[in-house]
Amino acid sequence: MRVLIVNTSERTGGAAMAANRLMEALNNNGVKAKMLVRDKETDCITVVGMKAGMKAQWHFFKERLKVYWKLHLSRKHLFEVDIANSGFDITRLREFKEADVIHLHWINQGMLSLKGIKKVLDSGKPVVWTMHDAWPATAICHYTHGCKAYRNVCRNCRLLPGHGGDRDLAWQVWTRKQQMLSTEHVSYVACSRWLETQAKQSALLSGHPITSIPNPIDTRLYKPGNKEEARKHLGLPLDKRIILFVSQRVTDERKGMSYLTDAIARLAKEEPETARQSVVAILGGHAEELEGKLALPVYPLGYVSDEHKIVEIYNAVDVFVLPSVEDNLPNTIMEAMACGVPCVGFKTGGIPEEIDHLKTGYVAKQCDADDLMKGIKWVLDEADHEALRQASVRKVSTTYSQNAVSLRYIEVYNQALAFKNYGI
Repeated sequence: MRVLIVNTSERTGGAAMAANRLMEALNNNGVKAKMLVRDKETDCITVVGMKAGMKAQWHFFKERLKVYWKLHLSRKHLFEVDIANSGFDITRLREFKEADVIHLHWINQGMLSLKGIKKVLDSGKPVVWTMHDAWPATAICHYTHGCKAYRNVCRNCRLLPGHGGDRDLAWQVWTRKQQMLSTEHVSYVACSRWLETQAKQSALLSGHPITSIPNPIDTRLYKPGNKEEARKHLGLPLDKRIILFVSQRVTDERKGMSYLTDAIARLAKEEPETARQSVVAILGGHAEELEGKLALPVYPLGYVSDEHKIVEIYNAVDVFVLPSVEDNLPNTIMEAMACGVPCVGFKTGGIPEEIDHLKTGYVAKQCDADDLMKGIKWVLDEADHEALRQASVRKVSTTYSQNAVSLRYIEVYNQALAFKNYGI
């Protein structure tokens, strides 16, 4: 079986990392998998870049320009909205023609347009689409933030100035998506049961098979290591407990840095002894902007793409905190747990599926900074660290290993092929 995985980026972002790991897992289990990307970043021979040069930038800017105009020249929500009005036609590529199954992942921001997706669907090849967020099930948004319009029809969108109206940009894109999917068959895979539930409520996806399969992780790479050596190599303090926060862009409001800031302030005020022994490490773009803004010393680690260094960072810390206000199935929690690091996060999205409360970490009440602080203190001062470490590693190895995930995807591919060939 030949599978072509399609994603905007090769390595940047959670969806890219998940798609890359799946490609490797499939190849290790007898499937010939390749990855097609707009942004190729390595010399990996199983990853094919579009080699489009300025055309790639044109597709990106054409879409952003229209969104910017519809937002009345405001940058607010500029990257929360995707309309897929410009992108590549991948059906002409040799890799596409050779593939038995086309596996779409995150294809926004100029990779595929709705017209390009329609050509993929019209090719006659079975299509599997992994949902890394809600965009395939909505008109233009990646996260619904409680909006239920997608259950019937997207219109009067909260992200548009004045809430758009009944025939706003959201309605226009919704109508095009509905027409595109009405006569086609797509096998949808959500990365979490939470997102699967949302997808099954979408009027757009009615009649299409939807299941949930978590992202895979390479447990040969992400595994426990020597904490003292990691700290020495990274220049982190040896005599402190280290609280870690990770995000591709740490100022992303959805990742909840404001709640972590509040929780750390409460920790410093209400638990001064715990605070005195603790520091915060921040991994991600713009990390340096948070120096001096938390009530504990901050060690900005910047943006890191080297996975071996990322593993070293996880192994250097005592607790990983991700207070996302809405998230699918964060790779970062999975990565931390694989390294034996207990995690703290809110009861939102797929996070409670990853963190087993009081067994591998602490699941705090949604958007409750006080409970988040209690979770951090529980991990640092009250929990059995060795029990947490063992439970975290065990959870990842049995649920998120590459082998376990790839076998589930192979089953989905076979079902998609059977439907195309026999209508069953």
